[in-house]
Amino acid sequence: MSGPSSDGFIQMGGTIRHKRKCRDITFLVIFIAFSIGMVVNSSFGFNQGNPLRLTHGLDYKGNVCGDKFAYSGLGELELRYWQNPNQVYQSGLKDSQFKLANARSICLLDCPIPSDDSLVWVCDYPEGDISLSMTDWINRKYDYFEFLTPEMRNSSLQLQGPCYPVIFPSVNVYWSCQFIARASNMSLKHWQQMGGVNIYEDIVIDKSIHKSINSRSAVLKRYMADIGKAWPVLVVCGGILPLFLSVVWLVMIRHFVAAMPWITVVLFNVLIISVTMFYYLKAGWMGNDVISPIIGEHDPYIDVSGRELTHLRVATVVMTFIMSVAILSSIAIVRRILRATSVLKASIIYDTIMLNFD
Repeated sequence: MSGPSSDGFIQMGGTIRHKRKCRDITFLVIFIAFSIGMVVNSSFGFNQGNPLRLTHGLDYKGNVCGDKFAYSGLGELELRYWQNPNQVYQSGLKDSQFKLANARSICLLDCPIPSDDSLVWVCDYPEGDISLSMTDWINRKYDYFEFLTPEMRNSSLQLQGPCYPVIFPSVNVYWSCQFIARASNMSLKHWQQMGGVNIYEDIVIDKSIHKSINSRSAVLKRYMADIGKAWPVLVVCGGILPLFLSVVWLVMIRHFVAAMPWITVVLFNVLIISVTMFYYLKAGWMGNDVISPIIGEHDPYIDVSGRELTHLRVATVVMTFIMSVAILSSIAIVRRILRATSVLKASIIYDTIMLNFD
């Protein structure tokens, strides 16, 4: 054994070893600060975070729709509705600096639709001179136009609130009311007779909201929200159930050694075929159970596309390829399965003999 050299290294049996010590104090300090920051950030997220922000929109006051801890009465009002159609139109123009996020919106229980008999109004939350409770406001379908003063009515006819006309039908698309760019002729006629300002009728109104709902960031938020909601399923199907089935498989292979390789292969192929067929159903390529971004009952003639459906169809193609490879591989290894069955039989017989011998 050699002694330590001048630089602190110790040579033992031809192997050079050195005295270990922390050599990067700066990085250690940075790492500790990073760890503390992660703990603080996680604590802040758990205490102050709101998962509804991933899927539900904000009203003009900055409240999250459906948040029971926000503005009084918003707990059951989950849908975001843009009140001013001209602001929605303006946000969809190519050269416009106005963003849809800045358009006036409120939270509603359901998406309003025009009436064939009269002009429907959606008014702001009741406050100030409007002596209505939130419950009464909801029961009145958000309409208190008849209680407005002449000045407030004139302001509403200028699309400056507090009440706004329902000219376009809308449907619930991922908890936001998607406008359908088909203005109600009767509602528009009533609006014009009352002296209301010009309301733009254009497909831009439809596209502006659809672009916001269907953006990459919005889709990613919905995927993250789905994972948050599905964690019990992931725990059961990804952890507990496989563990239980593995024990069952070991028990069955102990008693049904000749049949288990075939049972395993058949069940695997049946499962992968079933999953692939389920993808085909939800992708709309088989049956009438296609996944839709529209939530709840709606006019069957209304069709709204979404990125999720495109992603699902891509996944369906991938699953079709995987299914084909699995089936062909199962056919190709039939001879090997026969050999494996013989080996398993011999192994079980040998283990049984040894146990009896002991």
